[in-house]
Order: sequence, then structure tokens, then C-alpha cells
Amino acid sequence: MRKFITVAAAAAMCIGLSTTLHAKTLKLAYDADPVSLDPHEQLSGGTLQFSHMVFDPLVRWTKDLGFEGRLAESWTRVDDKTMRFNLREGVKFHSGNPMTSLDLVWTFDRLKKSPDFKGLFAPFEAMRVVDRNTVDLVTTEPYPLVLHQATYIFAMDSQYYTGFDAHNKSKSAIVKHGDAFASTNASGTGPYTIASREQGVKVVFKRNASYWDTKSPGNVTEIVLTPIKEGPTRVAALLSGDVDFIAPVPPNDMPRIKKNAGTKLVTMGGTRIITFQLNQDRVEQFKDKRVRQAIVHAINNKGIVKKIMKGFATAAGQQGPKGYAGYMDNLAPRYDLKKAKQLMKDAGVEKGFSVTMMAPNNRYVNDAKIAEAVASMLSKINIKVDLKTMPKAQYWPAFDERAADIMMIGWHSDTEDSANFSEFLTMTPNTETGYGQYNSGNYGNAKVDGLILKSQSMTDPAARSKTLQEVEQILYDDAAFVPLHWQNLAWAARKGVGVEAVVNVMNFPYLGDLVVK
Repeated sequence: MRKFITVAAAAAMCIGLSTTLHAKTLKLAYDADPVSLDPHEQLSGGTLQFSHMVFDPLVRWTKDLGFEGRLAESWTRVDDKTMRFNLREGVKFHSGNPMTSLDLVWTFDRLKKSPDFKGLFAPFEAMRVVDRNTVDLVTTEPYPLVLHQATYIFAMDSQYYTGFDAHNKSKSAIVKHGDAFASTNASGTGPYTIASREQGVKVVFKRNASYWDTKSPGNVTEIVLTPIKEGPTRVAALLSGDVDFIAPVPPNDMPRIKKNAGTKLVTMGGTRIITFQLNQDRVEQFKDKRVRQAIVHAINNKGIVKKIMKGFATAAGQQGPKGYAGYMDNLAPRYDLKKAKQLMKDAGVEKGFSVTMMAPNNRYVNDAKIAEAVASMLSKINIKVDLKTMPKAQYWPAFDERAADIMMIGWHSDTEDSANFSEFLTMTPNTETGYGQYNSGNYGNAKVDGLILKSQSMTDPAARSKTLQEVEQILYDDAAFVPLHWQNLAWAARKGVGVEAVVNVMNFPYLGDLVVK
């Protein structure tokens, strides 16, 4: 059922917008719209793109992977476990409530309770109020990635989310794939408020008239986000002038955009790994390392990159890409069909078996086509695949339920660091700590878990890199998951839309800074 929701008196917020800001509407088409308005409900790229529009983080990444202050004006190291953040004064939420250190602490405490985020913040002991505009972020042990994590602390309006909704449910509740107050209402400090939302149809954002960042060059006063699942349809909408800005761009359609005089293509190397996970709790054969190795050897991921991705990706043999601390040159893709068949024979399953597979069809570039190719490749070692693809709004609940034997998952490191992949994808699943939250394969290795926990308090970069490389080697030898490729990034826009200035390798376009001519 479609819903129309007015959030935090958004329309009223736009009255009195500066007369120096000429009204500019951006017609934006993504492959899907946000599944929720709650920034803590799901740790995903779509959620983070949305969060940068409606909320603000303490700090954010720069294009060169440095940090710049947002809600925090500055920060200093107090001791080896404590970082102090000095907050901007005079910042207001969309509701009109002033932002103070109490809101940041409330936000942090809520993050620690989120099933998706608590693993990310497991190394942290607490956030503490120093005074109205100062907070301390404290780790349990010396930790090298404090600022990395601070990019995921988006201030929420504690007063707005306190109390009970019309159904007598707590406004602060985090309900995955549910209909909680925070899922359908938002009050942040960000550059845009939400004027209206029809799930799966359209979201209208209006410029926040009280936005604290008066130095931002952004001149877009309204953004109309229309989800268009099919890549060629998105491209056609851009070329016809129906929309101004699209993402992602299918590799097959890039030449059309380049040749068109009225559009431009912006590309960037990516660090998001695309993988399949093999559920050992559902399929007995997957507990045998030889079977997992056979599957990895049966999948021609270089061929997938060449034929399906048109070269717009990098075939992977490990989690973290080149440049990350755990990367090892020798952990290369290993397609070898003859060896795959021998491994199946060695495991006593050369006659094969049947499995189910699920993948999204609008989350990753060419995700459904990749899944179809992998299913075909597995048939060559007598593994019969019953494949089902679906939109990501339906896929994520199914993923959380571990509803198939083989499931696709892509991951961009939340910290631009190798350890984050393991914390979510390959550590033993633990609902209490949040580690392994997205490990649908239920792979577990006590040595991997111990090495990742050890790495969290290592401040010597060389020693830490060696530890994370050991993790990658174990996962490679174990065939803990099926690595496919690191997905490159592509955006396209009509001429005059300054996307180059706001896109980044994290794929969180800073649309509040976008300039449209």
C-alpha cells in the first residue's frame, strides 16, 4: 500500500528561503528509493545516501579520504582511548529544536542498540557529555579508526523521537522492515527535509531554510527522487530530459551517454566487493571446504567482468581491494573448471546436488544478470540452482531471514579499511555483539574472529596490515565466501549539473553542495 507522509512540517521549513538562492529543482533517478527514513535501521549504501541529505554526521569523508568537520567543528585526542569533539553552536533540527551534546549522546546510545550498527561500534565504550557543545567518544582499547566511525554518527533529534506514537509505540524504536515512527518520520539537521514520500514511487526533498552550513555552494531547493529499477529505462529518462541525474549507470549504456551532447558521464574506481555466501546451516555439503573451493573454482569472475560488466569492475579473489591494509597480491581469482570438478569428486559429491539462490535485481550493477551467470556456471559441476531475484525492498527482509542457500551480498567498507569486511561478512554471527550481521553463510572461524578483534587495538600500521593479511589468507584457503568483483562507480547527468564536485568513492553524493546551472 502506498503511503503519503508529511515529515517535521517540511513545507513550513522552506518558507523564507534566502532570496539569493534561486529556485532549482533536481530530478533524480536512483535504482531504488530509501527503504526507511530511520538512519539506524539498515547499514546500507541507500540508507547512507539518504542520511547525508536529511541528517549530518559529526565528520565526513573528503574526496581524498581525509576528514572534514560537519556537526563537529574540531576534535582533539584527550588520551589513547578518548577523542573530544567540539560541536557547532546554533545548529537546529528540522523540528526547530536546538542541537546539543545530549542529542549526540542519545544518537550514539541508539546506534549501539541497532542490530546493523552495533557491530560497527563494538570497539566503543561510550559517548559522554562534557558540556552543552562538547562530547567525548571513548573506546574500550586504543583504536585507530575513531574518525572513520564518526562519519556514521548522524545526529538525531532526541526530543522529536521521545515519547509514543499514535499506536502507543515508542518513537525511538528501531524496527527492521517495519512501520515504526522513525521509519516514516525524520527530524535531522541536514540540508533537506522530506516534503512527501510515496514508497517505491517518489520522494520529494525541500531545502532546509535553517540549514547551518551557509557557506555551502549548493543551490538546489527541491529534489524529486524517482526510483527507476531498470538501468536502460533510467538512461532513457536522462537522455529524454525527464530526469537530470541518474545512478547507477549500466556499463552497456555508458557509450550512449558519452555520445550525447547534452549529458556527461562521471566514473570512479570502486571498492565495493560483490560476493555470494554459502549457507552452511542450510546445506550440509557447504560445510566441506572442498565443496566451497569447488564453487569458487567453478565461477569465472574474470569472464563476468568482461562480458557482463563490460570491463567496468575488477575481478576479486579476496575481500579488500588494492590499497587496503589486508590486500595481498597473490590472492587472485582462481577460475579452473577442471580443478572444480576434481574437488567435487574428492568431496564425494561429483553427481551434484540442488540449492536455492536469491539475489536482488536493483541493488548492484547487473546483479540479476550476474546471478544468472553464476547459476549457469555452477551447473557445470552438477550443482542445480533454483534462482529467484527480487527488488531490494523485498530482498533485504529475505536476506535477514537467510531465506536461500546461496545469497548475494555487496559490501563497501564503512571505514575504508579491510577489517570492516570481516566484522560484518565473515566473522562468526553474534546477535549480542553485532559481528557477522551480514554473514548469511554462517561461516565461522575462531582464528579469524580473534585476529579481527586483535586488529581493533593495533595502532602500528605495519603490524596491523600483517594481521589483516593473515585474515584474508585464511578466508581464501577456506573459501569462506565466493568473491566476484569490486564494482566501479558511475553517475550521469545533464550538462550543467555539477555532479563531479559532490560524488565520491563511498557513493554518498553530497547533494547539499550540488550546484545546478
